Amino acid sequence: MFDRLSAYAPQALAVLRIVTALLFIESGSMKLFGFPTPFPFPVEGILLVAGILEFVGGLLILVGFFTRPVAFLLCGFMAVAYFMGHVSTGGFFPTINMGGGAILYCFIFGYLVFAGPGAWSFNKQ
Repeated sequence: MFDRLSAYAPQALAVLRIVTALLFIESGSMKLFGFPTPFPFPVEGILLVAGILEFVGGLLILVGFFTRPVAFLLCGFMAVAYFMGHVSTGGFFPTINMGGGAILYCFIFGYLVFAGPGAWSFNKQ
């Protein structure tokens, strides 16, 4: 019965890519533009770089343009963010340091490196 669902794997992958990108863009737009809410800390230095990576990288992932190399970059970025931003301030465990999102982004982007963009992308890689 569930074997028939495999035919929709490219579309399901695209939905995962698009929703992940929209959430990632929102995080970047908060840092860069104060939208939908202002970022609670001054955005300078590494936080500015993070905002640019989130916004621009998210846009590229959203449309499926250079998905594999961008996802590779963002996967590493999220791993670094987890250890620099979450572990260093709140301990190792994600429920304590609020780093669950960074871990999920890291693994979703890591998956996109291998799986590619799926359906509905600007270019197929």
